[in-house]
Amino acid sequence: MTKQIYPCLWFDGQAKTAAEFYCSIFKDSKILVDTPMVVTYELNGNKFMGLNGGPQFKFNEAVSFVVNCDTQDEIDYYWDKLTAGGEESRCGWLKDKFGVSWQIVPTIIAALMSDPAKAERVVKAFMNMKKLDIEILKNA
Repeated sequence: MTKQIYPCLWFDGQAKTAAEFYCSIFKDSKILVDTPMVVTYELNGNKFMGLNGGPQFKFNEAVSFVVNCDTQDEIDYYWDKLTAGGEESRCGWLKDKFGVSWQIVPTIIAALMSDPAKAERVVKAFMNMKKLDIEILKNA
């Protein structure tokens, strides 16, 4: 299969506003197509479609976008930008002002979780956090 698979996000008339918001946050991002019904855009080279579908459907946590971060500064940046007008949740999860769920996680989390002796302590540490703190996780 050579065709790219990408998500279509259903908005209530805010697809272009959302695309502009996301493009302002993620580097190497741009709007590709802008019509009254559909906005297609790229975030860090990944294609997305925003659809002005109406009020019938709402976002929920069943689908989220994961942002892997190498540093605490990156975690802080994406957390601050994406929670603006949205809401914080637990364990690195948040909802942006459009109701889209995101997970802002350190790339090191996989290595920390792969150590059976440390994994339980890491889980216990991040279960008590909203925004994840790399140093606390490393020291767990």
